[in-house]
Amino acid sequence: MNEFADYYTPRLHEDFQFNKNKLNETGLIQLANLYINEGEPYEESIGEFILDWLDEKEYVEVKTSGSTGTPKIVQVKKEYMVNSAKATGKFFKLPEQTTALLCLPASYIAGKMMLVRAMVLGWHLDSVQPKSNPIDQVFKRYDFCAMTPFQLDNSLGRLHLIQKLIVGGGAVSVHLKQLVQGIPTKIYETYGMTETVTHIAARRINSKKSRKKKLPFKVLANVTVAQDDRNCLTIKAPLVSDQLVVTNDVVELITYKKFFWKGRIDNVINSGGVKIHPEEVEKKLQNIILQRFFVTSLPDDALGEKLILFVEAAFSEEVLEHLKEEIQKSKKIDKFEKPKKIYFVEKFEETHTGKVNRINTLKARLA
Repeated sequence: MNEFADYYTPRLHEDFQFNKNKLNETGLIQLANLYINEGEPYEESIGEFILDWLDEKEYVEVKTSGSTGTPKIVQVKKEYMVNSAKATGKFFKLPEQTTALLCLPASYIAGKMMLVRAMVLGWHLDSVQPKSNPIDQVFKRYDFCAMTPFQLDNSLGRLHLIQKLIVGGGAVSVHLKQLVQGIPTKIYETYGMTETVTHIAARRINSKKSRKKKLPFKVLANVTVAQDDRNCLTIKAPLVSDQLVVTNDVVELITYKKFFWKGRIDNVINSGGVKIHPEEVEKKLQNIILQRFFVTSLPDDALGEKLILFVEAAFSEEVLEHLKEEIQKSKKIDKFEKPKKIYFVEKFEETHTGKVNRINTLKARLA
């Protein structure tokens, strides 16, 4: 029998607590209305989602992040959100009465799913303002939390308060992975999207094994992966999606349960006939550049497209020359992967969820 066959109409687990209060459905609705009418903006989003979750509709409307295109509204079945929550609880061994911290905005799927996991699995969930350093005023230990890479980078000094942490919403840089080595918190990088109700795969990034070699993503229960003829990942997850999910993510497939992510096919740069994956180049540059950065391309008469580098920093001739020198002498960076032009931008454009908006940053700089 399918392990998720005991799906029930969304309701509250008897062990569920929110901000130290044990609430029945009536009490939770009252709290949601209070948040909507009198709460902070982040609390208003929590209240609105709670009311959506407890209404009679079979789905929830969710806004995508817009990191790879224009943000859009999609309908996600509540049944699938329940199934996703159960899969997360099983994968990370998070039973009822797990203490968890919500520090992501409930206006997006990642924040909504933290609430769903707590309500369905019977967690004791606390919420704080979803800012860059969300645990700076936290003085309690938690079993579980979810953050963005940016939040993780700003929370290293107090990370001992979290036992297990998942990181999503963007790739975790090599530099950040180096910073979290030796930290007792079990930190997992996740892979997923709104259409798969957040993550469908994860990998540990600060274990003894991961220090020696890069580990592949391992998919959750009832999920299998494959490749299409473009070498892009396809996801079969019938408990969280009605159809086969075909991505634009180029992967190296290990098994139907494990894969390495290489980059997005729609980001591929064809420079003089050589196909370059920006994400692969960025991995090599992460040991050289400590600030936020990204590579992209511009049209070029001779090459078709030329590789360019954007660095989030004030312009300095000295820094520019040093950066050029470090890139040139790096043996890891192929000659085709060395940027033809470097741009400095004091502040990158961002999406609503804090990811770097590459397209808008490029347009703003070159306008």
